[in-house]
Amino acid sequence: MLRFFRSALPAQLLVLLVLVLALRLPLLWLDPPVSAAELRLLLLGEGIGAGAWPYRDLYDGTAPLATAVAGALQLAWNRPVLLYRASALVILLFQALRLNNVLNRADVHPERGYLAALTYLVVGSLSTQLDELSPLLIGHTFIILSLSALLPTSREGYDNRRLFRAGFLIGLAALCYLPLGLFVGLGLFAVLIFAANSFRSALLLVCGFGSPYALVATVFLYIGALPNFAQMHLERALSVPVASIDGLPPAVAWPLLAGPAVLLLLALLRTGGTALGLVFQAKFRQLMLVWLLVALAVLAVGRGLAPGSPVLLLPPLTYFGLFLWQKVPGRAGWAPELLFLVVLGTVFTIRYRDLVPGLQGLLRLPAESRFAPRPAPAYARLRAAGTVLVLGPDRRPYLAHPAARPYLDWPLAQEDFGHLNEYAAIVRIAASLDGQPPAYVIDQRGLMPQLRYLLPGIFGRYEAVGNQPGVYQRR
Repeated sequence: MLRFFRSALPAQLLVLLVLVLALRLPLLWLDPPVSAAELRLLLLGEGIGAGAWPYRDLYDGTAPLATAVAGALQLAWNRPVLLYRASALVILLFQALRLNNVLNRADVHPERGYLAALTYLVVGSLSTQLDELSPLLIGHTFIILSLSALLPTSREGYDNRRLFRAGFLIGLAALCYLPLGLFVGLGLFAVLIFAANSFRSALLLVCGFGSPYALVATVFLYIGALPNFAQMHLERALSVPVASIDGLPPAVAWPLLAGPAVLLLLALLRTGGTALGLVFQAKFRQLMLVWLLVALAVLAVGRGLAPGSPVLLLPPLTYFGLFLWQKVPGRAGWAPELLFLVVLGTVFTIRYRDLVPGLQGLLRLPAESRFAPRPAPAYARLRAAGTVLVLGPDRRPYLAHPAARPYLDWPLAQEDFGHLNEYAAIVRIAASLDGQPPAYVIDQRGLMPQLRYLLPGIFGRYEAVGNQPGVYQRR
C-alpha cells in the first residue's frame, strides 16, 4: 500500500479519498449523538444567527472566530449538526492535503507522493473527536496554512510580507482556540534559523499576530463588549480553557492520545538514524521538532482534554512518519508495509469498538459517544418553541430547546447567580433578562425562591410545572 502512495498522480489522490471516506463515513452514517462541544457551538450559532453578539449578548468563553463560524453555519441551516460533521471532514482533508503539498514543494524528504496525507488522515481517524467540529480543529487549519509562509525567509528583504501573513494566520488560530497562540514560538524559531535579519523579521511576525486581536478588540470596543471579551476569552482561557470543559474524561482522552504518541516515538527513533543531505532539510527537521514541543505545550494547557486534541500531534507525526515508512537499504522492504497495515487495523478496531460486543471492555476504552449529553426525559414535555434558562451545569435541556440569552455557560453565569447577596449581581441579572425573559427556568440549584424575592418583576411571574420538580413556566 505504501508503494502505491509514493507517487503524486491523480489516481493516488482518488484512492486516498476513497480510503478515508470508507474509514469515516460508515460511523457517521449511524448518526452519533451530539457531543458537548458541538452542543456549545449550536447554542452559540443560534444566538449569532438571531443577531446576538458574543460577550455582550452571549456569555460564553468560546473564542470569537469559532463563534462566528458557528453563526455562519447556523445561517445556512437550523441546528446544522450534519453540516458540522461535513465541515469537520472537509477541514481535516484540507489540512492533510495542504501539509502534503507543502512538504512536497519544499523537498523536505527525498520521496514525494501522498504518504504524508495518508498518514495524517488514517491516524486522524483513530478517534471520533476529529469527526466533530471544534474550535481547536478550526484553529489548527490556520496553523497549517502558516507553515508555507514561514519557510521562504532565507535572506533579508525576501518578501517579508509572508512573515506578517504567517503571524496573522497564527493570530486567527488563537481567535479560534487561544492556546494555539503558543505557535508564535514556532514562528520565531523559524525566523531565527531561516531569516538573515532576525529582529526585523520577528517584529513583522509579532505585528502580524497582534493584528487580528487589534481588529477584534476594536469591534468589541465599539459594541461595548471589550471588558467581557478580556474576561471571558483571555483571562478565563488562560486559567481553564473552556474547550477542555467539553472534552472526554482523562481515562478515555489520554489513551486515545497514547496511540499517535507511540507511533510518533517510533518515527522519531527512525528519524534520528537517518542522515539528511541538504542543509535546508536539516533545518526543517529542527523546525518540526520545535513544532512537536509547541504542540505538546498546547496539549498541556488543555490537559489533553480539549475536543480535537489529537489533531495537534498529526503534523509532526506526518513529517517524521515519512522516515518511518522509508525503505531501508539492506533490510526487509516489507517491514514498513506490515507496520502500516498494523496501524490501519488498529485505527479501524478502535474507531469501531462500539459496534463489536465486548470489545470496549476488552480494550478498557469506552466509546466516545457514551459521554455525549443525552436528552433528559424529564424535560421532553416542555414546549419546544420556548427558550430555556438552566440554573445549573446540566446542559441536556438545550438538546431539544433553545437557550435563553445571555447565560449560556453556567460557570460564567455563577459570576451573577452565585453572588445573589451582592447588589451589582442583581442589577446585572435584571438588565440581562428584563428584555427577553425565558419561557422556562430549570432550577438545578434551588435559587428560584431567592430570585423571586429579589427580582419579583422578572421571576415572580414564573409558576412551578406540575410533576416536574425544579421546572418553572412563565405565566
